[in-house]
Amino acid sequence: MRTIVAMTWKEMLRKKVMLLTLLLTLVFLIAFWFVADTVGTNDQGTGTLGNGSGLFMQYMNGAFILSLGFFFGAFVIAFLAIFSSFSVIAGEAEQGVMQALLPRPLPRWKWYFGRWLGFVTLGTIYALILFTAILLITNAHANVPREAAVLVRSFLLFASVVPLLISVSMLGSGLFSALGNGVFMTMLYGAGFLGGMVDKLSGSLRLEDDGLKVLNNLTGMISMIMPADTLQRRMTVELFSLQDMNGMVSMDNGALSLMNFNSFPSNTFVAYAVIYTVVIFGLGLLRFQRKDL
Repeated sequence: MRTIVAMTWKEMLRKKVMLLTLLLTLVFLIAFWFVADTVGTNDQGTGTLGNGSGLFMQYMNGAFILSLGFFFGAFVIAFLAIFSSFSVIAGEAEQGVMQALLPRPLPRWKWYFGRWLGFVTLGTIYALILFTAILLITNAHANVPREAAVLVRSFLLFASVVPLLISVSMLGSGLFSALGNGVFMTMLYGAGFLGGMVDKLSGSLRLEDDGLKVLNNLTGMISMIMPADTLQRRMTVELFSLQDMNGMVSMDNGALSLMNFNSFPSNTFVAYAVIYTVVIFGLGLLRFQRKDL
């Protein structure tokens, strides 16, 4: 299995998708530095609380900068997870590579798990680098949370979309063609992102209770189908302890408006996302065991 993991790493490092991801990351971090510098040097003398607290405004600026960073960072993580694995089964089967890589002494489950583990470990390491870079850039211009336990929980949530998306992508690769799976995964992730945006904005639309209930039910179903965006929102909740701050500070405007969620993802939903990932991984493995190569 270690050979399969190493092969996956080597394949990822030489593929253009990894190079493109690194280039996009470099461009993003450079642009993020200038955005953080602009926001961080903003006038500290005004605040939504009306008390002129410079310390609180620095915290709000840090929250705004980190929210922007992780908002776009989530897209980069998703890009790497999806486009590294969407053709791992269908593409290699179509090219005839699978027959050479699956001699009879090698069980299929070892190949599948080795490939999954290779994608997940590389994606998680990349997520750690990106997570750390966003924190360091923000820390150079504004206040950021420094409690170790908070940062660890936030990173685990930030990186949790990697095994989730790779599990779904590998299942799709066993069901669809390489191109079809790429389109399917892009649309599925986009639907989850759209559901998150609707949930975030629904509180400011001034809808009637019936209309708001319909929207909440819709976004809830989308989150159940694709939990990635909701996990990212829970990461923001953990990072800034928004469950404690909501009600104490208005999030309707200012730097905290980007985090004005209609509801906070619960611990139950996090547990659901873990079970979802395990079940999808199992279905993908079962499908691969029965797939005619």
